[in-house]
Formats: sequence, structure tokens, C-alpha cells
Amino acid sequence: MGKLFIDKTIEIDAPAAKVWEVITNPGINSQWVAEFSPGMQLVSDWQLGSRVLWNEANGKTVVEGNVTKIEPGKFLRFTVFDVELGRTPVTDEDGMTFELVEKDGKTKLFLLHGDFATLAEAQKYYDMTLEAWNKILPKIKELAEL
Repeated sequence: MGKLFIDKTIEIDAPAAKVWEVITNPGINSQWVAEFSPGMQLVSDWQLGSRVLWNEANGKTVVEGNVTKIEPGKFLRFTVFDVELGRTPVTDEDGMTFELVEKDGKTKLFLLHGDFATLAEAQKYYDMTLEAWNKILPKIKELAEL
């Protein structure tokens, strides 16, 4: 199987700084992260190499990773590993990537998430995650445009 990435783009009527805040601020991002699982929290200090934890409402970490590339306000990539499945080999492009490009006060948010091909049930996880992103990106847009 080749690579299997979710690759989506959404235009947001807000500056990149506001979109960045929606993605990284735990007081805001919990509203879109909950689309993956109700009560889910995304925890990180968003520094290069820092841990990124996806915690359930009870505090249990279910997904973990590390920030692998960051340019505040413009670019964020971090690895994503289901704690139950363990870590699989990754390339520089693997994980969850947000790229923000601002023009005339609007921001294009580019999302790249994968590589799902490294997982045992690749298509199942890809389909489930794609369904979630189809709800999450409009939620990020809504939150940034408030």
C-alpha cells in the first residue's frame, strides 16, 4: 500500500493569528478536539520536541506524540500515536500538520494527517478520521470567525 494521508483545505475569514489560537489554545481547541471524542483535551506547550497529549475527560492519555516542526502562527506538525497501538516508524511528513497562509485578512488552513498506511487497519482508521475532520475543520472556521 502507498501512503494514505487526509489532505484538506478550508478558507477562514480571520487572520492567521486567530486561527493559530483556535488550534493551540487549550481554552479554545477543546471545542474542536471534542469532535474526535467528547471531553477530549489537547495538551502541549507547543515547543519543538514537546509532548502532545490527547487526554480523555478522566485524564487518561489515549494519543500521544511530539512537536516535530513549528513556526508560530504559520506552521505546526506533530506526531500522533494511539497509545494502545504503540509507535510506528514515521517520516518527516507524518503526523498532523497545520499550515496557515494569510492573505487580505483571510487564512487558508491546510491540513495534512497521516500516514495511515502504517496502521494495521489503515482504511478503517483513515475513514473514521476523515469523517471527524469533515466536522472539525468547519468548527475551527466557526471558532476563528467569532
